[in-house]
Amino acid sequence: MTTTTTLKRAVLVAPTRPRPANRSSLLRLYLVRGVLAVLWAAAFAKGHDPLDALAIALLVTYPLIDAVSSLIDYCNMPRDAERRITAFNAVLSTLAAIGMGVAGTLGVAQALALFGAWAVIAGAAQLVLGLRRRGRELGRQWPMLIAGGLSFLVGTSYVARALGEQPSLAVLSVYATGGGVFFIIQAGLLAWRASQQRRAPH
Repeated sequence: MTTTTTLKRAVLVAPTRPRPANRSSLLRLYLVRGVLAVLWAAAFAKGHDPLDALAIALLVTYPLIDAVSSLIDYCNMPRDAERRITAFNAVLSTLAAIGMGVAGTLGVAQALALFGAWAVIAGAAQLVLGLRRRGRELGRQWPMLIAGGLSFLVGTSYVARALGEQPSLAVLSVYATGGGVFFIIQAGLLAWRASQQRRAPH
Protein backbone atom coordinates (compact mmCIF):
# COMPACT_ATOMS: atom_id res chain seq x y z
CA MET A 1 0.00 0.00 0.00
CA THR A 2 1.45 3.39 -1.02
CA THR A 3 1.73 6.42 1.24
CA THR A 4 -0.67 8.35 -1.03
CA THR A 5 -3.34 5.66 -0.72
CA THR A 6 -2.98 5.65 3.07
CA LEU A 7 -3.40 9.42 3.27
CA LYS A 8 -6.49 9.31 1.05
CA ARG A 9 -8.10 6.69 3.28
CA ALA A 10 -7.27 8.69 6.39
CA VAL A 11 -8.99 11.73 4.94
CA LEU A 12 -12.08 9.71 4.05
CA VAL A 13 -12.30 7.98 7.42
CA ALA A 14 -11.51 11.01 9.63
CA PRO A 15 -14.62 12.75 10.97
CA THR A 16 -15.34 16.15 9.49
CA ARG A 17 -14.97 18.93 11.98
CA PRO A 18 -17.99 21.29 12.18
CA ARG A 19 -17.23 24.73 10.74
CA PRO A 20 -18.43 27.90 12.46
CA ALA A 21 -21.24 29.86 10.91
CA ASN A 22 -20.07 32.17 8.13
CA ARG A 23 -19.03 35.45 9.73
CA SER A 24 -19.96 37.75 6.84
CA SER A 25 -23.47 36.30 6.56
CA LEU A 26 -23.96 36.59 10.32
CA LEU A 27 -22.72 40.19 10.26
CA ARG A 28 -25.33 41.17 7.67
CA LEU A 29 -28.05 39.16 9.39
CA TYR A 30 -27.36 40.65 12.83
CA LEU A 31 -27.25 44.18 11.44
CA VAL A 32 -30.53 43.88 9.54
CA ARG A 33 -32.17 42.07 12.46
CA GLY A 34 -31.09 44.81 14.85
CA VAL A 35 -32.27 47.68 12.65
CA LEU A 36 -35.65 46.01 12.07
CA ALA A 37 -36.10 45.54 15.83
CA VAL A 38 -35.40 49.22 16.51
CA LEU A 39 -37.79 50.30 13.75
CA TRP A 40 -40.44 47.95 15.10
CA ALA A 41 -39.99 49.41 18.57
CA ALA A 42 -40.54 52.93 17.24
CA ALA A 43 -43.68 51.87 15.39
CA PHE A 44 -45.09 49.91 18.33
CA ALA A 45 -44.43 52.76 20.76
CA LYS A 46 -46.87 54.86 18.76
CA GLY A 47 -49.33 52.15 17.72
CA HIS A 48 -49.77 49.82 20.71
CA ASP A 49 -52.65 51.69 22.31
CA PRO A 50 -55.44 50.93 21.68
CA LEU A 51 -54.97 47.22 20.97
CA ASP A 52 -56.55 47.40 17.54
CA ALA A 53 -55.84 45.68 14.23
CA LEU A 54 -52.64 47.70 13.70
CA ALA A 55 -51.28 46.84 17.14
CA ILE A 56 -52.10 43.16 16.68
CA ALA A 57 -50.40 43.17 13.27
CA LEU A 58 -47.28 44.60 14.89
CA LEU A 59 -47.41 41.97 17.63
CA VAL A 60 -47.50 39.27 14.97
CA THR A 61 -44.70 40.91 12.98
CA TYR A 62 -42.05 40.92 15.72
CA PRO A 63 -41.79 37.14 16.27
CA LEU A 64 -42.07 36.70 12.49
CA ILE A 65 -38.92 38.81 12.09
CA ASP A 66 -37.20 36.45 14.49
CA ALA A 67 -38.56 33.40 12.66
CA VAL A 68 -37.29 34.59 9.28
CA SER A 69 -33.91 35.54 10.78
CA SER A 70 -33.58 32.09 12.33
CA LEU A 71 -34.48 30.44 9.03
CA ILE A 72 -31.84 32.47 7.16
CA ASP A 73 -29.33 31.64 9.88
CA TYR A 74 -30.23 27.96 9.56
CA CYS A 75 -29.64 27.98 5.79
CA ASN A 76 -26.25 29.68 6.10
CA MET A 77 -24.62 27.46 8.70
CA PRO A 78 -23.05 24.00 8.62
CA ARG A 79 -24.92 20.87 9.62
CA ASP A 80 -24.34 20.71 13.35
CA ALA A 81 -26.04 21.43 16.66
CA GLU A 82 -26.33 25.14 15.84
CA ARG A 83 -28.73 24.30 13.03
CA ARG A 84 -30.98 22.41 15.42
CA ILE A 85 -31.14 25.40 17.75
CA THR A 86 -31.99 27.86 14.97
CA ALA A 87 -34.54 25.45 13.49
CA PHE A 88 -36.18 25.17 16.91
CA ASN A 89 -36.23 28.95 17.25
CA ALA A 90 -37.71 29.39 13.77
CA VAL A 91 -40.57 27.01 14.59
CA LEU A 92 -41.04 28.54 18.04
CA SER A 93 -41.22 32.09 16.70
CA THR A 94 -43.62 31.09 13.92
CA LEU A 95 -45.96 29.55 16.49
CA ALA A 96 -45.55 32.64 18.67
CA ALA A 97 -46.56 34.88 15.76
CA ILE A 98 -49.72 32.83 15.22
CA GLY A 99 -50.42 32.87 18.94
CA MET A 100 -49.94 36.63 19.16
CA GLY A 101 -52.58 37.08 16.49
CA VAL A 102 -55.04 35.15 18.64
CA ALA A 103 -53.96 36.57 22.01
CA GLY A 104 -54.19 40.11 20.67
CA THR A 105 -57.91 39.66 20.11
CA LEU A 106 -58.37 38.49 23.70
CA GLY A 107 -56.77 41.45 25.45
CA VAL A 108 -53.62 43.14 26.72
CA ALA A 109 -52.97 40.66 29.54
CA GLN A 110 -53.14 37.64 27.24
CA ALA A 111 -50.89 39.25 24.64
CA LEU A 112 -48.33 40.30 27.25
CA ALA A 113 -48.30 36.86 28.86
CA LEU A 114 -47.75 35.07 25.55
CA PHE A 115 -45.05 37.51 24.47
CA GLY A 116 -43.33 36.99 27.80
CA ALA A 117 -43.47 33.20 27.51
CA TRP A 118 -42.01 33.39 24.01
CA ALA A 119 -39.26 35.76 25.21
CA VAL A 120 -38.29 33.30 27.95
CA ILE A 121 -37.87 30.33 25.63
CA ALA A 122 -36.34 32.30 22.75
CA GLY A 123 -33.92 33.96 25.16
CA ALA A 124 -32.79 30.60 26.51
CA ALA A 125 -32.24 29.34 22.94
CA GLN A 126 -30.25 32.46 22.06
CA LEU A 127 -28.13 32.01 25.17
CA VAL A 128 -27.29 28.42 24.22
CA LEU A 129 -26.53 29.43 20.63
CA GLY A 130 -24.25 32.24 21.80
CA LEU A 131 -22.32 29.83 24.01
CA ARG A 132 -21.83 27.42 21.12
CA ARG A 133 -20.59 30.19 18.82
CA ARG A 134 -17.92 31.52 21.17
CA GLY A 135 -14.51 31.12 19.58
CA ARG A 136 -11.80 32.56 17.38
CA GLU A 137 -13.99 33.02 14.32
CA LEU A 138 -17.04 34.70 15.90
CA GLY A 139 -15.60 36.15 19.10
CA ARG A 140 -16.87 35.88 22.65
CA GLN A 141 -20.51 36.61 21.71
CA TRP A 142 -21.07 38.78 24.80
CA PRO A 143 -23.86 40.90 23.24
CA MET A 144 -25.79 37.79 22.24
CA LEU A 145 -25.27 36.15 25.62
CA ILE A 146 -26.40 39.27 27.49
CA ALA A 147 -29.39 39.71 25.18
CA GLY A 148 -30.44 36.08 25.61
CA GLY A 149 -30.13 36.23 29.39
CA LEU A 150 -32.06 39.49 29.59
CA SER A 151 -34.77 38.13 27.31
CA PHE A 152 -35.21 35.19 29.66
CA LEU A 153 -35.42 37.40 32.75
CA VAL A 154 -37.56 40.14 31.22
CA GLY A 155 -39.92 37.61 29.67
CA THR A 156 -40.49 36.15 33.11
CA SER A 157 -41.36 39.61 34.44
CA TYR A 158 -43.82 40.14 31.56
CA VAL A 159 -45.69 36.98 32.49
CA ALA A 160 -45.86 38.23 36.08
CA ARG A 161 -47.04 41.67 34.95
CA ALA A 162 -49.76 40.08 32.84
CA LEU A 163 -51.22 38.67 36.04
CA GLY A 164 -51.27 42.11 37.67
CA GLU A 165 -54.07 44.66 37.79
CA GLN A 166 -52.88 46.99 35.01
CA PRO A 167 -50.78 45.15 32.41
CA SER A 168 -49.34 47.30 29.63
CA LEU A 169 -47.81 46.49 26.26
CA ALA A 170 -45.72 49.68 26.27
CA VAL A 171 -42.80 47.73 27.76
CA LEU A 172 -42.43 45.70 24.56
CA SER A 173 -40.94 48.70 22.78
CA VAL A 174 -38.16 48.79 25.36
CA TYR A 175 -37.63 45.05 24.93
CA ALA A 176 -37.32 45.33 21.14
CA THR A 177 -35.04 48.36 21.35
CA GLY A 178 -32.67 46.59 23.72
CA GLY A 179 -32.60 43.45 21.60
CA GLY A 180 -32.01 45.45 18.44
CA VAL A 181 -29.12 47.40 19.97
CA PHE A 182 -27.42 44.18 21.10
CA PHE A 183 -27.72 42.72 17.59
CA ILE A 184 -26.21 45.88 16.09
CA ILE A 185 -23.35 45.81 18.62
CA GLN A 186 -22.65 42.17 17.78
CA ALA A 187 -22.58 43.02 14.07
CA GLY A 188 -20.12 45.82 14.80
CA LEU A 189 -17.88 43.49 16.79
CA LEU A 190 -17.88 40.94 13.97
CA ALA A 191 -16.92 43.69 11.51
CA TRP A 192 -14.12 44.86 13.81
CA ARG A 193 -12.81 41.31 14.24
CA ALA A 194 -12.80 40.77 10.48
CA SER A 195 -10.91 44.02 10.01
CA GLN A 196 -8.34 43.08 12.65
CA GLN A 197 -7.73 39.67 11.11
CA ARG A 198 -7.26 41.17 7.64
CA ARG A 199 -4.60 43.51 9.02
CA ALA A 200 -2.81 40.80 10.98
CA PRO A 201 0.40 39.48 9.33
CA HIS A 202 0.07 35.96 7.90
